[in-house]
Amino acid sequence: MTVKLFLIDEDAMYRMGVRAAAEQAYDVAVVGEGSDFGTDVRERLRSSGGTDVVLVGAPHSGTCSDLVRTIAGGAAPGGRAPRVLVVSSGAEEEAAVVAAVRAGAQGYVSRCISCEELFRAIQVVADGGAVFGPSVAARLGTYFSPPDGVPSRAAFPSLTDRELQILEYIARGWDNRRIARSLVLSEKTIKNHVTRLFRKLEVKDRTSAAMRARDAEAGLLSGCPAK
Repeated sequence: MTVKLFLIDEDAMYRMGVRAAAEQAYDVAVVGEGSDFGTDVRERLRSSGGTDVVLVGAPHSGTCSDLVRTIAGGAAPGGRAPRVLVVSSGAEEEAAVVAAVRAGAQGYVSRCISCEELFRAIQVVADGGAVFGPSVAARLGTYFSPPDGVPSRAAFPSLTDRELQILEYIARGWDNRRIARSLVLSEKTIKNHVTRLFRKLEVKDRTSAAMRARDAEAGLLSGCPAK
């Protein structure tokens, strides 16, 4: 299935390069582009015919979290919002990366990766996954390190013991198949647990659930309740 990609980046040459690569070698169709998220680009995104992924270039100054939040919350009636993959400029602080993920970005990769790696990341995000480039993950340090033990029941009183266990695995970056093998359960059973878990936590994806788990752990260590 062809992925419909929309490009938002300050660098016109970068946008041209991505478009050219998509046309030559990848099952990706660039349906629109712009240098920022002004009114004109907003309208083109809405009329692009069901964009699957928006590739957002992190600005050289400021953050892209507001842009990501607007895109992620912009689902058409009866449809779903485009998924967002951010391309790092290399100048962002760790807080800016985390803010973009909290705002709804499903991936964050370096601008220096190869075309093959970039389009593989686009496909992963389009398929509902999340992807973070090694350099981005390394810069975040311990923020993306596995949590210590099962999330506390005090932090998530509405979750069952099994859901708490699955939340820990999600925070570690495990997919449903790996969780199922570890717990000796079917993938369908795990999928049902994950669906209920997302509903209770009021999150839309695994990245947001992992963030909630880490926020709760940090809040308990500091004596502040998780939000």
